[in-house]
Amino acid sequence: MLTRLLLVALLAGLGLSPAMAAPNGAKLYGRNCAACHGETGNGGIGVPLALPSFQADISDDYLRKTISLGRPGRVMPAFSHLDKAEIEAIVRHVRSWNKGPAATYSQRLVKGDPAHGKQLFGQYCATCHGATGEGRQGVGVTFSRPRDLPIMAPALYNPGFLAAATDAMIKATLMHGREGTPMTSFLKQGLKEKDIDDIVSYVRSFEKQPLPESAQLLQAEGPVIIRESAYDLKTTVENVKQAVTTHNFFYGRVQTLEYGLIEPARENPKQVIVYFCNISLLNQALAVDPRVGMFLPCRITILERDDGKVQVMSVNPKVLSRLFNNAELNRLCEQMSESYTRIMEEATL
Repeated sequence: MLTRLLLVALLAGLGLSPAMAAPNGAKLYGRNCAACHGETGNGGIGVPLALPSFQADISDDYLRKTISLGRPGRVMPAFSHLDKAEIEAIVRHVRSWNKGPAATYSQRLVKGDPAHGKQLFGQYCATCHGATGEGRQGVGVTFSRPRDLPIMAPALYNPGFLAAATDAMIKATLMHGREGTPMTSFLKQGLKEKDIDDIVSYVRSFEKQPLPESAQLLQAEGPVIIRESAYDLKTTVENVKQAVTTHNFFYGRVQTLEYGLIEPARENPKQVIVYFCNISLLNQALAVDPRVGMFLPCRITILERDDGKVQVMSVNPKVLSRLFNNAELNRLCEQMSESYTRIMEEATL
């Protein structure tokens, strides 16, 4: 309490209120960024922000816009809940790992031949960044499977990247390369500066094209799929177990909704969960985004309300694609949503 009063007095003496104190960049980074980029910026799901070659070639404005806009469909969300002061505090914290001055770039467009740039992109960039600049697939984490690169190549055909990166910054990256990653200087690979201008011009031309599939997220009708059952609780549970098997899942177990949370004698037997799984589908999902494991195995909740009506519900898998900001999950989430709906309808009609 005394420390709090001293702090208030100190801020008052400076003409500030506690609410006006500058945001703590380290805490904000730890809360919003560290899970993907590492506590010390050494990378993980996200790129290693402390990498010297990365710090040398990116501008503060690039960091600000990247935090604000994210990368639609590419795991990194837009941090729209952060205000300008909080974003600036995170940028300052990220820059604390930089040993040199921050790069600054002109906003002018680079003039080049995009048609020739497209040819060069296919030859020099597509192997890592994808044939159309959609980026390396997968989130790049290592706890479910090994990754073959120290950094996952980002998506260049992405509205978030294109809005954050100036032509001059893209050109500098191509000319210098990114030491500590598979990307080497294009000058050292034998290209001329004009060739690099052509590649930059081609990448910028993505802005004039329709939004790529890799940046599109599924629209879910609602976060939960709900169906009313025409049967009693016991019959509905048996129907769900049968429907699960019919749709190529194997039935796991039934337990109360409160299992493990309270004493067994106090559990409500009118609120249960049916667990089930499909190993092939599980492996596909984990290969795309291991975070899906937090929502597996599959489950359907069955409740008997006070009026005696039975309700069947589950999380809508389509929401996962939006929640994780990963467009690669779209097909699997759509497939799972259809399976859940069919199982629930068969069990309740």
